[in-house]
Amino acid sequence: MTFSSTLRQSQEQSHSLLCIGLDSDLKKIPKHLLGAANPILEFNKRIVDATKDLVCAYKLNLAFYEALGETGWRTVKETLAAIPPDIITIGDAKRGDIGNTAEMYAKGLFEDFRFDAATVNAYMGFDSVEPFIKDEGHGAFILTLTSNPGAKDFEYLKIEEKPLYEHVIAKVKKWNVKKNCGLVIGATRPKELQRVRKLVPDMPLLIPGVGAQGGDLTAAVRYGCDKNGEMALINSSRGIIYASGGEDFADSARKAALTLRDRMNSVREKYF
Repeated sequence: MTFSSTLRQSQEQSHSLLCIGLDSDLKKIPKHLLGAANPILEFNKRIVDATKDLVCAYKLNLAFYEALGETGWRTVKETLAAIPPDIITIGDAKRGDIGNTAEMYAKGLFEDFRFDAATVNAYMGFDSVEPFIKDEGHGAFILTLTSNPGAKDFEYLKIEEKPLYEHVIAKVKKWNVKKNCGLVIGATRPKELQRVRKLVPDMPLLIPGVGAQGGDLTAAVRYGCDKNGEMALINSSRGIIYASGGEDFADSARKAALTLRDRMNSVREKYF
């Protein structure tokens, strides 16, 4: 089963495009959890338990866990163990290095941690991406057009009258032999998102930037989905997991996730 078909199945079962980013920070989690043996793990497990019926995916930004050292690596594994197997898991590590190094990165993310997919930086070309797409069951979301201010430094540079990000898309289309490539497109770029979906009608798009970064949710759904109203993973992190800093944080996260999931589905019902 290809990664794309697994993702489509997860979205159909959950009736959701929502991906929750578990960017869990000790400085931001509720203070009453700080006495737990592993505060971040306790926080993550309660967020997952409160939202697992509302999502198609969870994304763990590994920087937040690497900063915790050995405890962080254990937390990643135990968090993944708490996520039901029919929900897609994404290791947001933005890996990108020469082939033999990329091979080790892919092995760590897919064989040790057992993520379903990873985010990958294709700046060094095909050999830096290939290890992540060897197995059709694992996916690679390749950085294409990001939501950060510095995106303009490189991603929009014109080469042969096309912006660099369109050249990235053209390469990824050629690499997508096993139907397990996706693109990362920021929700703060709605005009470009519409263009990207025309270039890749069926490819999965990981769309961060709604919520705290101010991305347009309606545009993200309308232009990010394929013709069936699927294949867009719309990520929200801070707006859900930090919906409350009190003891009701899990209930508040559920309410925020439910509201966002339902808003997405309202847009889908209107346009698809």
